[in-house]
Amino acid sequence: MARILVTSALPYINGIKHLGNLAGSMLPADVYARFQRLRGHEVLAICATDEHGTPAELAAAAAGQDVAQYCDEQHEVQKALGERFNLAWDHFGRTSSDWNMRLTQHFAETLEANGLIAEVVEKQVYSIDDARFLPDRYVEGTCPNCGFEKARGDQCDNCGKLLDPIDLIEPYSAVSGSKNLEVRDTRHLQLRQTEMEDRIRAWVDAAEGWPPLAKSIAYKWLDEGLRDRTITRDLKWGVPVTKDGAPREGFEDKVFYVWFDAPIGYISATAEWADATGNDWESWWRTDKGADDVSYVQFMGKDNVAFHTVSFPATILGSQEPWKTVDKLKAFNWLNWYGGKFSTSSKRGVFMDQALELLPADYWRWYLTAYAPEGGDAQFTWEHFQGVINTDLANVLGNFVNRILKFAASRFDGVIPEGGETGEHEAWLAGEVDQRLKAIAAHYEAMEFRKAGAETRALWAAGNEYLTRAEPWSHFKTDKDKAAVGVRTGINLAVLSAIVAQPVIPETAAKILDAVGVPEGNRTWPSDAGAVLLDALPRGLGFAVPDVLFAKIEDEQIAEWSERFGGAV
Repeated sequence: MARILVTSALPYINGIKHLGNLAGSMLPADVYARFQRLRGHEVLAICATDEHGTPAELAAAAAGQDVAQYCDEQHEVQKALGERFNLAWDHFGRTSSDWNMRLTQHFAETLEANGLIAEVVEKQVYSIDDARFLPDRYVEGTCPNCGFEKARGDQCDNCGKLLDPIDLIEPYSAVSGSKNLEVRDTRHLQLRQTEMEDRIRAWVDAAEGWPPLAKSIAYKWLDEGLRDRTITRDLKWGVPVTKDGAPREGFEDKVFYVWFDAPIGYISATAEWADATGNDWESWWRTDKGADDVSYVQFMGKDNVAFHTVSFPATILGSQEPWKTVDKLKAFNWLNWYGGKFSTSSKRGVFMDQALELLPADYWRWYLTAYAPEGGDAQFTWEHFQGVINTDLANVLGNFVNRILKFAASRFDGVIPEGGETGEHEAWLAGEVDQRLKAIAAHYEAMEFRKAGAETRALWAAGNEYLTRAEPWSHFKTDKDKAAVGVRTGINLAVLSAIVAQPVIPETAAKILDAVGVPEGNRTWPSDAGAVLLDALPRGLGFAVPDVLFAKIEDEQIAEWSERFGGAV
């Protein structure tokens, strides 16, 4: 039994997340964790809300709330939505926790003791009308790289280039819109990433289990040459800056930069979990406490990769303490909305709460997993979504399960029939299923979700193909034993199909397994496909026929949703 630590990029606190956020980190992390649990491994799945920095302050101000109150409410909203999407975290924490404050301050002071923190004077944008320094995200303007007119001071959402606020063309305050800005001196702490460049490159060189997208982004940063990174900001909300356990002189009105403290939230949320459950968090995070046998897997969108392959490793490695670093880093491209981007700030696209108003979670989980933005950016359209749901879920899986169970209920009195010997059709099916099961498991291990989805779909399709070949309804009057073999094998395959579907569509899989009476302890990943097909369920066992598993999406619904949420730009 392996020990596997799974983390997802932390969702920002500033509002409900859209489907692109879900597809690029939280959902694949959950699918992978569920798969590994089914394989019998010890899995710890951790996530948290990222609550510090400019987005939290701006969102709270827009809502007319105190920032702490805003974060309290939004954490509960995001936690509840994750539960409704069946994101089965072991703990969903907060970066505003005491644990995160203490660990962030610890890392900063340890890095400074190791000569990797410097106190510097920087040029920073000051808003005269707002009477305050403007942290990077408080400054907006035109990107000097691509000309995008709504670039933020830390990063351009259009081209992805990292920026400094003073780089922007025609900058203005995101607080008031004022262009009455000037550049002034301000003191900050700087992480000397340049001192760590060789060590980080060697660490990236040695990394295995990273897809090409993740490594290419890491090498792009390294090849361009690392820059020392300011890790404090002129803000009120965040982790206070300390030295020797006390407030740092001259930094009383500053906090640590959100991208310094947020990744530490993976560790602090694990500590929160340990406090809540009586477990030991250090055995998951410190190699001197047992974490040397942990496989650590991270999931994130491509815009977060640089921070996780350079900045956070600089913190972890630079501490010279025995912290666990990531083993496998899965990066996703973007899920776009009709050729444009989903956007939390612009309210563009479908958001998690809205999605659940339209359809149950499993519809979205299947679509976003089986058509994940892996090899390149993917495009969401209502028409593609409708086609996938109707074909994969309604026509293939739903049709197969209802087809065999309804026939068996009417002809064999709702029990698994006795009698009959397997033949050529069952032999074909066993070979097909064995091939698909091995492929599905291999793709999940490699975190290739589209390929795992394709093989899962092929397994379901094999069920319909088997029924077409075996034709139990044709044999029922002339050879009841032969019909019994077809029915029994078909129902056992329905069980197998549901077991394999659990990582992606857990609610539907549970409906199927509950209907045919599979005990909780028998729902683990199958090691022997042949045995499952023959006798997953004991002969004579009664079963029920579940309600329609997936309703088809009608053209009228698509027209209504397109009008409500928009379509092509």
